[in-house]
Amino acid sequence: MARYRSAVVPGHKIFYREAGTRENPTLLLLHGFPSSSHMFRNLIPVLEDRFHIVAPDLPGFGFSELPDRAQFRYTFANLTKVLEAFTDVLELAQYALYVFDYGAPVGFRLAVSRPERVTAIISQNGNAYEEGFSSAMKPLQAYWRDPTPANRDATRALLTPETVKWQYVQGVPNEMLIAPEAYTLDSALLARPGVAEIQLDLTLDYADNVARYPQFHEYFATKQPPLLAVWGKNDPIFLPAGALAFRRHLPKADVRFYDTGHFALETHAVEIGSAIREFLGSTLGPRSR
Repeated sequence: MARYRSAVVPGHKIFYREAGTRENPTLLLLHGFPSSSHMFRNLIPVLEDRFHIVAPDLPGFGFSELPDRAQFRYTFANLTKVLEAFTDVLELAQYALYVFDYGAPVGFRLAVSRPERVTAIISQNGNAYEEGFSSAMKPLQAYWRDPTPANRDATRALLTPETVKWQYVQGVPNEMLIAPEAYTLDSALLARPGVAEIQLDLTLDYADNVARYPQFHEYFATKQPPLLAVWGKNDPIFLPAGALAFRRHLPKADVRFYDTGHFALETHAVEIGSAIREFLGSTLGPRSR
């Protein structure tokens, strides 16, 4: 059963979900945009008997405190620094990473910084290759190239309830499988004062993640972390080509596709959980099966 906690790191109070026992291998779950650790609510029960699970809400998301933009610059580099401090406070010496969407560049930055701590990586629609970008990324790319007020305003469409819902239901064969409270909660949290500007800051800074892709690739090639890619093959944002591209630097990468969209856990938590158990069981040993 998940426990709902907060950890104090310098300048931040981070909400997180924790399940399982510390005697088992740790699995650090990193959410994406526009979600929070809430996205893992169906996966945690599938894994908690074999893993110590920690799922934080990143600054600017979920139920973690929201530092004012005047006091904290919302960049992926700074999100990573906060996450590093969070893992230190929780004394997480080693962990497997589960990364999704925004959680992918944060997790990959963390792995580059502290490779000795990362035992394996599960990437669920967590992109690290430009061929993974769909046409849905074009407005963001225009904002990166020319960060004018007009282009910033154009990206505000990402924050509307309609677009949030679209991210959940697009590519899902049966929309009735998507729990409405998921995208409704995300929209409610996005609507809080100041959150829109935080998210637009991060949208602009995402370009720095793309600039760091060669660094991520070098980490993959030199460290050869065990990697499982579990991908909603109908994702309208990150294409299957992004999952297959991992094999360029990680020839042994295990790549699996599911007939669903971007938020694959909404429809395939049991199947993905089973794949994780199998993958980490072979990677980390019998205790993880």
